[in-house]
Amino acid sequence: MHKRETSKIILIAIAIMALIVVIAWMTGTSEPDILDVPETEQAEQPVPNFKAIDDTTEKKKAFFAYLKPEVEKQNDYLLSLRHYLQTLQRQLAAGNSLTEDDDERLEWLAGEYRVGQDLPADAQIPKLLNKVDILPVELVLMQAANESAWGTSRFAQQGYNFFGLWCYKKGCGFVPARRNSGANHEVAKFENLSRATYTYMRNINRHDAYRELRHIRASLRRAQLPVTGLALAEGLMNYSERGAAYVNELQNMIRYNKGFITE
Repeated sequence: MHKRETSKIILIAIAIMALIVVIAWMTGTSEPDILDVPETEQAEQPVPNFKAIDDTTEKKKAFFAYLKPEVEKQNDYLLSLRHYLQTLQRQLAAGNSLTEDDDERLEWLAGEYRVGQDLPADAQIPKLLNKVDILPVELVLMQAANESAWGTSRFAQQGYNFFGLWCYKKGCGFVPARRNSGANHEVAKFENLSRATYTYMRNINRHDAYRELRHIRASLRRAQLPVTGLALAEGLMNYSERGAAYVNELQNMIRYNKGFITE
């Protein structure tokens, strides 16, 4: 009797272990969905101590080496979404219906990029294509450098926030030392660099304040011209209270640091 009970326990344990292995295998080998936000391998690694690098040239090289792969990965993701939306657009133009999965993805994208979810698909997609698009690497890197003092700010060092992004839920980030009386915003804190970069790029691509940037980008697309940081910087007047002076500073930073960025 004792041996039979022991055998049952062993068999049950083996079955459970086998089930765990199968689930792990299925999870590990399943294809990611088109909507899965990518994360780089180094996303959760601690931010380098840029302040400890005294040589300006070496500091810039380290800064770009850390951030550039992340920006490129997020841009690749945006391009994959554009390709997907263009495919759906062609299907509809050919008189074909979208699948249930496509409808669900389109609904998610419409919510994520603040496009009317009550609109029909053929009206949603052009609006989404205006918003779901790349931001030039040089522009993102120069904004990151400008907003984080080349990665030395405590918001960047402790919360991966290189872009000065705000949040409005108590405890969502850091309370600014110079916050005006009555203000309730905090400087956002992120769990890793990928989420921070994704959120920044989504903010530029969907917020009404940056509609002009998207208009410039769409105009360049229609004219089949390169989408450059110098051109799109003109649409960031509302990113800083400094307005035109901020735009000019970004453009000068892009010109001055071009050699470092393209290495």
